[in-house]
Amino acid sequence: MIEQTGRRERKKAQTRKALADAALELFLDRGYDQVGVREVADAADVSVTTLFKYFPSKESLVFDIDEDVEAALVAAVRDRAPGRPVLQALHEHALHRATEAVAYPHISAFTRMVEDNPALRDYSRRMWLRHEAALARAITDEVGVPADDIGCAALARFALEAIALAHQHPDPPQAIDTIFTLIEHGWTATHPDTRT
Repeated sequence: MIEQTGRRERKKAQTRKALADAALELFLDRGYDQVGVREVADAADVSVTTLFKYFPSKESLVFDIDEDVEAALVAAVRDRAPGRPVLQALHEHALHRATEAVAYPHISAFTRMVEDNPALRDYSRRMWLRHEAALARAITDEVGVPADDIGCAALARFALEAIALAHQHPDPPQAIDTIFTLIEHGWTATHPDTRT
């Protein structure tokens, strides 16, 4: 029975990946608004009903790794090495994400597609707000402060914004390093006031 359950889960994962891959290819090739969900289902060789079992909306097809992204953010904090500061763990996670962006050229096309489409931009913003809340909870749990601690909420927001901002920079890893230096040491460490 375990083998059958494992096979069923693998088949579901394959179907989900086929749908997400087909959607991304079609959206990047022809534009998000020019592709319908029926075309995505056809490209993945499934019915529209099956597509909606895996993805509740057309927008969710674009962000198929939403849960994985959130889990990785939380894990960066919770699974960090003993003695490693939370901020350092978040910096390393963001740097890893930025390095991936350089390695996969389609990420810039994906980012442009999201930024150019109001529905995708709104969906992305709501998704990031959920991630921000989950990350803030993980940080407060790890540092042992109340759940409404504003410093932890700010750090979660800054870390997520750093990742988003770095994707728009010509050198994402360098942008991450600059942003996290700013977060850790403040404005004067990165932009000393030379007028004094």
